[in-house]
Amino acid sequence: MNIAKILQTTARSFPSYLATAQGEKPVATYGQLGQRVRALAGSLRERLNLKHGDRVAIIMKNRPEYLEVMFAAWWAGLTIVPINAKLHQKEFEYVLDNSGARVCFTGPDLNDTVAPLADQVESLQRTICVADPEYAALCAGEGIDLAAVQGDEPAWLFYTSGTTGRPKGATLTHRVLNVCTLAYFADIDAILPGDSIIHAAPISHGTGLYALPHVAKAAAQVVPDSGSFEPEEILELMRRYARVTLFAAPTMLIRLMNAPGIPRADLTRLKTIFYGGGPMYVADLRKAIEVFGLALVQLYGQAESPNTITVLPRYMHTDSSHPRYLERLASVGIPRTCVEVRVADAEDRTLPPGELGEVLVRGDIVMSGYWQNPKASADTLRGGWLHTGDVGFCDEYGFLTLRDRSKDMIISGGSNIYPREVEEVLLKHPGVLEVSVVGRAHPDWVEEVVAFIVARPGHAPREEELDRLCLENIARFKRPRAYFFIGSLPKNNYGKVLKTELRQRLAAPAGA
Repeated sequence: MNIAKILQTTARSFPSYLATAQGEKPVATYGQLGQRVRALAGSLRERLNLKHGDRVAIIMKNRPEYLEVMFAAWWAGLTIVPINAKLHQKEFEYVLDNSGARVCFTGPDLNDTVAPLADQVESLQRTICVADPEYAALCAGEGIDLAAVQGDEPAWLFYTSGTTGRPKGATLTHRVLNVCTLAYFADIDAILPGDSIIHAAPISHGTGLYALPHVAKAAAQVVPDSGSFEPEEILELMRRYARVTLFAAPTMLIRLMNAPGIPRADLTRLKTIFYGGGPMYVADLRKAIEVFGLALVQLYGQAESPNTITVLPRYMHTDSSHPRYLERLASVGIPRTCVEVRVADAEDRTLPPGELGEVLVRGDIVMSGYWQNPKASADTLRGGWLHTGDVGFCDEYGFLTLRDRSKDMIISGGSNIYPREVEEVLLKHPGVLEVSVVGRAHPDWVEEVVAFIVARPGHAPREEELDRLCLENIARFKRPRAYFFIGSLPKNNYGKVLKTELRQRLAAPAGA
C-alpha cells in the first residue's frame, strides 16, 4: 500500500481537524492538507515531469511544508530523500548526487546554499524554495489520483553515515513505513483525532517517521516557530495543544527537564515523550521520571530498522517495586511486536543470556538494503539479519542492554558523528601525519568530538587551521572541540589504532 494512503483516508474522514500548525498558528486542516498534497503531486508529475520512482530531496529546517512535500512525493509514486539540514554544502552535494535526486525542495534560510547545487549535481534539474510564489503555484490545481505502488518499492532513502565516512542511503520501502506505523500503535500509543505531536527534532529523522501514525489518526502536526528544540517554547506549546506527544533525543530530554520553566509548567496536556537515539543514563532517567512520570517511553532503533527494534514501555518506567527495576531502566527494553532480536558472536551464532555480542534484527521493518551499494547491503544483511553494529546482551527475560557501539560512532546532542569522516578531513592538512577521533563525555551533549593528532616533523598544524579545514568540509557540529598533539597513536599488533586507550587517557585525572 502507498504510505500516502493514510493521508487520503484521514483527509476524507476528518477534513475539519487541524493537520499542521506553525507554533500556535493553525496552517491547514486535514481536508486542506489533502488537497494541497494532491495538487503538489500533480505538479511533480505533470509540470516538473518526474517519473514513477524518481527521487525528491528535501533540505530544510522543520516547517509545515516539509510534510506537504513528503506526502506529495509519495502520492505521486516518487521517493523522498530527506537530508539533515545541519550538513555542509559538500555533504548536501554528495547525497543529492548519490541518490540521483531530480528536484530538491528547500527553505528560505538554506536556499542560497542549496540552489547552486543544481549546476553541480548532474541529476538535479532544479531547486525550489517553499517560501517562493513558485511553490504556492505548484500546490494549486486539481491534482492527481493516488499512485499505485508495490510494497517493496522505495519510499524513503534515509541517509546515515557509515564507518567509511561516506553516507549510505538506507532504503525504506512503502511496506517498511506501513509496518513502522502499525508498530507504533502496537507498542507505544493509541492516537485519537485531535491529539498533537510537536516536531522539535529534525523531521528528516526520527520525528518525521512518527508523523506517520499521527497523520493516520488525524493528530495535529505542530512545528515550533523556532524550527528547532527550545525548551521554554516547547513548554508553552504544551499549554496550547491537546494530548501532546514529543520525540526527544536524550540530550533534549535532559534540557527539557532542567528548563527554568519546568517548576511552573502545566504538564497536564503532555501525553507521551518517546526518547532514543543515544545513551540515557539511569541517574538522568530517574530524574526525568520524577518530572514526567508515565509520559516516558524509550525506543531503540536505527535508520536501517527505523526507530523500531526494542521498546521500554511507559509502565516499566514507574514500576519501582519490580525487583529488576534498575536493570530495566538501564536497558533499552524488549523487542518490538513485529521484530526478532538476538545477540550473536562473530560467526552469527546466538549467544546465551548475559553474554556480549552484536545485536541482530529481523522483520518486515528492516530496510531492503543500501541505495546503490550492494556490497554494504550484503554485508549488513547477511544471513537475512540486520547486523546493527551495536554491542550488547539480552537477559533471560529478553531485555536488551547496550554496552558499546562497535563502529565507534559518537553521539553528540542527539546527532550521529562517525570518526572516520572527521579523520579523513583532518588528514587533508599537510601537517597531519596520523589522526584518531573519539568522543569525550560532555555534561550537556553526552559526548563531544576530540582529535588525537600526530604531526609531521617540522609541520605542526595550528588548531585554527584544523578548525577552518573542518568548517570548509563538514558540518559544524562534527568539528572537534579539542585537539591533542601526541608523538604516536597507540596500536595493537595488527596496526589498528586502540581508540579504547585514547578514551582512557581522556578519562584519567589530570597529571595521571
